[in-house]
Amino acid sequence: MEQETLSRILQGDREAFRSLYDEYFDYALRTAKLVTKNGEWAKDAVQETFLRVYRNIWQYDSGKPFKPWFYCILLRECYRVMEREKKVMPFGEQLERIAVEQKLPDVRLDIYDALQSLHDMYRIPLILKYLHDYSEREIADILELNVNTLKSRLFKGREKIRECLGGNSYGSKA
Repeated sequence: MEQETLSRILQGDREAFRSLYDEYFDYALRTAKLVTKNGEWAKDAVQETFLRVYRNIWQYDSGKPFKPWFYCILLRECYRVMEREKKVMPFGEQLERIAVEQKLPDVRLDIYDALQSLHDMYRIPLILKYLHDYSEREIADILELNVNTLKSRLFKGREKIRECLGGNSYGSKA
């Protein structure tokens, strides 16, 4: 089904692209919100992602799965939007970020907040692994990393979430 839709898009079928858009939009927006931590930035990234997919669908290698190719574009757009927008972040948002970064010992964070508090290098691999169910090899390809580097980031990211939630580190005797 997906390959048929993609070949129709290559032939200029706008309805096929609309079908692809409808299928991927919600999933892409949720991912972009997790990555950018901002709803408006996420919308910008998703919109630009679909434009790039439409313009560059001819570059897609039909011998490979479409979803990792799509998410590679989405993540690059998220990074681009974040880079552009961080230069103009309102003062209120800067204060919120500082508050999240200064974890008080009596404050309990839920998993979402713990995930959002992580640096991108740990947060994004965790999102792709545990929320989107990609294999480590696929994530390494999407993020253009060595598999061992990815495994290290996944491990450290899990440890950081465990710390945020008040759990013990792996191997601790407490």
